Amino acid sequence: MKHAVTFCCLFATIISAAEPVAVPDVGVGTKSPAGAEVLFDGTKKMLEEKWTYWQGPRFASSLPIKWPIVEDPLNGGTCLKTDDPAATGGKYGSADIVTKKAYRDFRLHVEFFIAKKGGNSGVYLQNRYEIQILDGDKTKHGMAAVINETESPYALYNGIGQWNSYDIIFRAARFTDGKLAEKALVSLYFNGKPAHHNIPINQVWGGANSGVDGGNAGGKGITDSPQGIKLQAEGHDVRYRNIWIRELTLDKPDTSFAR
Repeated sequence: MKHAVTFCCLFATIISAAEPVAVPDVGVGTKSPAGAEVLFDGTKKMLEEKWTYWQGPRFASSLPIKWPIVEDPLNGGTCLKTDDPAATGGKYGSADIVTKKAYRDFRLHVEFFIAKKGGNSGVYLQNRYEIQILDGDKTKHGMAAVINETESPYALYNGIGQWNSYDIIFRAARFTDGKLAEKALVSLYFNGKPAHHNIPINQVWGGANSGVDGGNAGGKGITDSPQGIKLQAEGHDVRYRNIWIRELTLDKPDTSFAR
């Protein structure tokens, strides 16, 4: 009996520490809940109202935003295509777009569609930390990886020619007396399935052309400033729709969806 009690206690501890598998309101087609802000609804009007170019060191485009609004290839309606001429050849940072509003802690929903093999883009949290979008790559630099920090949960990918979704809870880095005290944390559901839970993010990868602080101390010099959500142009046919965000206040270092 003693062994049974010990096992039950251990099992309960493991379960309580794990991210629950069944979480409502995640996955492709999830609508924005009460209190959320819609960042992209498929219209040119909202694109111009809420987004602008990130004018980093490699910026080579010009306003208005050149990303075209195109027909949704599967479900009707319209979506946004990352087809900016300035990014041809994979020149990330030359024509990336970022929200005009900056965010600290948040819950984010993004849907994306890759039209061709090798399609490449990325979703940047606070214009610093990239959640990779890259067809065919199953490495730490690949699909749905917290880039260079986690393995790719590639098995959850719906594939080319299908809509995919990222549901993200993000907690910004914390500072004490101007010094980094707690690293940024992120949890991710990929196509409605758990992919990453409470992952600490160590740095900005990709250098100064990648995002804010990328050129600061080799990407490790994170600064204490909220920043926008960024979408990356890499000269590929990747499309976006149904993007929304809900601001949170996460006092504790926990990005669990169940709360």
